[in-house]
Amino acid sequence: MNRYKKLAFNSAIFAVGNLGSKLITLFLVPLYTYYLTVRQFGTTDLITTTLSLLIPIFTLSISDGVLRFVMDKSYDRRMILNNAIMITIFGYSIAWIFYPLFKVVFPFRNYLIYFYVMLFTSSLNGSLMQFIRANGRVKTFASVGVVSSLVILISNFLFLIIFHMGVSGYLLSLIVSDIISIIILLSIGGAQKYLSVSKIDFFILKDMLAFSIPLIPNALMWWIMGVSDRYIITYILGVGANGLYAVANKIPNILSIVNTIFFQAWQMSAIEEVNSRTKSQFYSNIFNVLATMLLLGTSFILLLLKIILHFVVSPVFFSAWIYVPFLLLGVVFSSFSGFLGTNYVAAKNTVGVFRTSVYGAVVNIVLNFLLIPLIGTNGASISTMLSFLAIWLLRVVDTKSFVVIKIDLKRLLINFVIIGLQIFIIYLKLSMENTLQAALFLTMILVNQKEIKLLVSKVSRLIRNIPLNRWGG
Repeated sequence: MNRYKKLAFNSAIFAVGNLGSKLITLFLVPLYTYYLTVRQFGTTDLITTTLSLLIPIFTLSISDGVLRFVMDKSYDRRMILNNAIMITIFGYSIAWIFYPLFKVVFPFRNYLIYFYVMLFTSSLNGSLMQFIRANGRVKTFASVGVVSSLVILISNFLFLIIFHMGVSGYLLSLIVSDIISIIILLSIGGAQKYLSVSKIDFFILKDMLAFSIPLIPNALMWWIMGVSDRYIITYILGVGANGLYAVANKIPNILSIVNTIFFQAWQMSAIEEVNSRTKSQFYSNIFNVLATMLLLGTSFILLLLKIILHFVVSPVFFSAWIYVPFLLLGVVFSSFSGFLGTNYVAAKNTVGVFRTSVYGAVVNIVLNFLLIPLIGTNGASISTMLSFLAIWLLRVVDTKSFVVIKIDLKRLLINFVIIGLQIFIIYLKLSMENTLQAALFLTMILVNQKEIKLLVSKVSRLIRNIPLNRWGG
């Protein structure tokens, strides 16, 4: 199977898993907005985003090392997994030392026990998921995502609707989902066969940590760009404002489906192609396809934005649409940055990932403090967008030492102009808004029609040519 076929095959499998799980997640948004108050939803968002900050710190970002080193044939994958689990347990033990501090600092001290349980289950689940994916069990990896989401769906109906447990019920559903996922990965995924205390190797651990530790500050930088605005919004405007902002962030998750499906497959392909002499053309072709998909998706969501929110959230959350357009562009630039970031991972040059992320984080923090007091919550949306744009532009230049990617700049600029007009029309609230939005979306299709036809034909042909027996594992 050549590299394009393999990328298409893996993308198809991840699509099956991600579409199911993401659709379930989107289905849960109305449930949350009807059974959680704006303040409660803001609290759950703060808890989950704080976890996203602390997991890389207390686990030393070891799950990223699992993916990269298991795919390196020169390392014993049993030692990779056991090293990762040892680091996870050690880091979790260290986290308890900070309990008195967290109880004072975090604005969710009543839910701190749930937080600590989630810290362990999420960390362990993350390493096992990366191990299964790198070990070639992509079908299992994708399936676990669907099962986990179904567990969250059922648990939320039980804990929120029947038992009216509020924030506790929301958090408990996430914990139950992680536990079920871990059980599946160990049993059906076969990870338990690799577990052994005797397979811990400190020399390999040293290599893994040399790779993963530079990703800790990088994770911190991405947290600053992606979710620190929640804390700033809460501090300046209150938890209720953060609740609306949290709902607004759910809509770009629709666009994130495209990137998540692609990125999970792309990481594996980028690592496999790291020494290829023709990788420049390969990377260029794939980037231009990714850009087309993401920008078309952005245009389509802008077309239906207010209709989507009208049907999926309670009226009290409807005004969240105001913050969505710039968050959508933030997802686009984040995806572009992530695409180029795989070059650092594939080359095991993770210091470069951190270096470029620092600049984006600085842009984000400065703009958050400037714009949020000035224009309110949308200042956070704009800050997020501009910080990811800064990282992408920096990485375009910085990664040329690894691979030169030829971007179809003319078409890219035209697409951004069309999306800019769509955003302008949304905020004007014109009577002909829907008609103008539809016309601009059709224009977007016409501008990209050649690429769309090529993409559809190639993907269809590649998927048809994939043998059915390849879907095992």
